[in-house]
Amino acid sequence: MSTATIDRPKAQLPGRSGRRVSLPVLLMIIAGVLVLTSVVRLITGADGITSTGQMSTALRLAVPIGLAGLGGLWAERAGVVNIGLEGMMILGTWFGAWAGYQWGPWTGVVFGILGGVLGGVLHAVATVTFNVNHIVSGVAINILALGTTRYLSKFTFEDAPEGSSKQSPPIDSLGTFDIPGLSHWLDSLNGKHWFLVSDLAGLVGGLITDLSPLTVIAVALVPVTWWVLWRTAFGLRLRSCGENPVAAESLGVNVYKYKYIAVIISGGFAGLGGAFLSIVASNVYLDGQTAGRGYIGLAAMIFGNWMPGGLALGAGLFGYTDSLNLRGGTTNVHALILLLAILLVFGLGYLLWRRRFVPAVVTAAVAVLMFVWYAATDEVPKQVVTATPYIVTLLVLSLSAQSLRMPKADGLPYRKGQGA
Repeated sequence: MSTATIDRPKAQLPGRSGRRVSLPVLLMIIAGVLVLTSVVRLITGADGITSTGQMSTALRLAVPIGLAGLGGLWAERAGVVNIGLEGMMILGTWFGAWAGYQWGPWTGVVFGILGGVLGGVLHAVATVTFNVNHIVSGVAINILALGTTRYLSKFTFEDAPEGSSKQSPPIDSLGTFDIPGLSHWLDSLNGKHWFLVSDLAGLVGGLITDLSPLTVIAVALVPVTWWVLWRTAFGLRLRSCGENPVAAESLGVNVYKYKYIAVIISGGFAGLGGAFLSIVASNVYLDGQTAGRGYIGLAAMIFGNWMPGGLALGAGLFGYTDSLNLRGGTTNVHALILLLAILLVFGLGYLLWRRRFVPAVVTAAVAVLMFVWYAATDEVPKQVVTATPYIVTLLVLSLSAQSLRMPKADGLPYRKGQGA
């Protein structure tokens, strides 16, 4: 099927940028942020913000967010909004733990995926077959998953050894590994606290230290998703269902089938993210374990402009802020306030260059408040650290909203033959 026969998205409304950031520009931005982070580390003495342990923890926490985001990407590229990612993750945590403690962690991974698939099937039936509002269906799945898993826990985990109504018995580990020689060398280099060099060593070292096999699989799913959706005929047909299902149907594409496939795969990704939480991130299922990561995964997908690479960056950002809860949070977040203030100054310069004076005034005011907050305090309250991932989620979405373009038919009702 030729892409020339599919209707192209209409031109974006005035004020919305249709330009994508090129790879060289993106790499320059990332390099600039790394340099600024290193400068802030030297000024504040908060060496933990780029330590190997911090980066390793951030990667571990980014994986379930990224998997949920990939789930949302598959569904929305086919035109189905999936607010039910949180519920599918919950099903993944419970099914993964239930099977994992009885038959081993890899069996738990498989059952976690199947739990998410179950939620995906329910969402597909509601939205594709019965045309239920996508938001209503997703919220219903979240509520149903939460209630069902709590009910099942009372009959499965309460009487099990070391279990309770809110916690499963311990699950065997999948194991971890390092890159021999390289991981230790990078950790030593990070410990020297040299400008930029040690920060890069901490970043790279965190990505290759204390790795779970499931982490490697999850990271590999990002380029696999890109290749399937953007380099295969299957992916082209699926994306056409999210852009213009009427045109796709006129070319012989079974729109219902592709929407079902996409939403079921979406549930599988979310379920895998849930299994990761209960099997890798911790070795037990806990009530409330997902803690809104399904919603943050959806935010990462939006931040990434419905693209796998941008989604991965968003998941990494949210995973990093989440990791601050576990490693020197009050000191590290205090240092990051200074980094945020400096970034706002650069943002102010950009807005002035674009002659956007009202946003520039707001940005300048916020930057001044950040500088004052940093100068007047030595650390931030623990409550601020806990809320940081959610604050960052809201900030990122509000700042990036002007340059986003969702699939054209995302969330719109569709009936077979409606274009006839």
